Amino acid sequence: MSERNRDGKRSAREALQEQRAREQARARHKRTLVVAGAVVGVLAVGAVIGVVVADNNDSTDSSATGTPAAAPTGAAGKDDLVIPVGAADAPSTLTIYEDFRCPACDAFEKQFTPTIHTLEDSGQIRTEYHLVTLIDGNLGGSGSLNAGNAAACAQDAGKFRAYHDVLYSNQPDEQNDEFSDKKTLLTLAGKVPGLKTAAFTACVNNGTHDSWVKKSNAAFGNSGFNATPTILLNGKSIFGQNPALTPDSLQQMVSAANKGKQPGKVTATPS
Repeated sequence: MSERNRDGKRSAREALQEQRAREQARARHKRTLVVAGAVVGVLAVGAVIGVVVADNNDSTDSSATGTPAAAPTGAAGKDDLVIPVGAADAPSTLTIYEDFRCPACDAFEKQFTPTIHTLEDSGQIRTEYHLVTLIDGNLGGSGSLNAGNAAACAQDAGKFRAYHDVLYSNQPDEQNDEFSDKKTLLTLAGKVPGLKTAAFTACVNNGTHDSWVKKSNAAFGNSGFNATPTILLNGKSIFGQNPALTPDSLQQMVSAANKGKQPGKVTATPS
């Protein structure tokens, strides 16, 4: 392993350890925090903890406000709350629950994104993303919601995967709610060729999919899962267990699940 890789893994481990310490401190001072449980996610570099569900007044779905939840183009699954990436007929499904402000999600993405893209692009998996807003509920602010809406707007433009990756590559510290600033989200959209159009800009500024993101978060709260990231392969939780999930072990799990099955029909993924 190169020195650069070792440094990168140490940085990921340290960031997640710091996140755990901050969560413990907030739990002591915020007695209204409702913790359904702790899900410990263990990366290859060591033990980490995801962001745990807390009270979130913004997690109500559209039925509470009477505002229709405008699902993004191509949304799938129950109540159209899934953003799918990859071949629709892929033999395996990777389900990911994430919050764009969540540092544990960022660490997961930095380690696993290349592997996930390879599996998607070879027709081995279809990835189903569920957008969550736990950090907004834990710390206040609107960065999780605004980033989730912007990602849904990118889905409308057929560029969800690329914009999703840009958001994680530029994730601010969780205490610094930069994603609440829609100008920041629009600036980052400029890193995805062809995304920053008048339609995308209006979608971000108008919060077109805000109610849909809130409905997605409410569904997560009712799912029985209680931390981000939550990762499932064909419906089975595979992250936060012992032995630790690694990119290699993920590939091995997918290969075993797909044995004897044909890969899905892959179409070009927009850059």
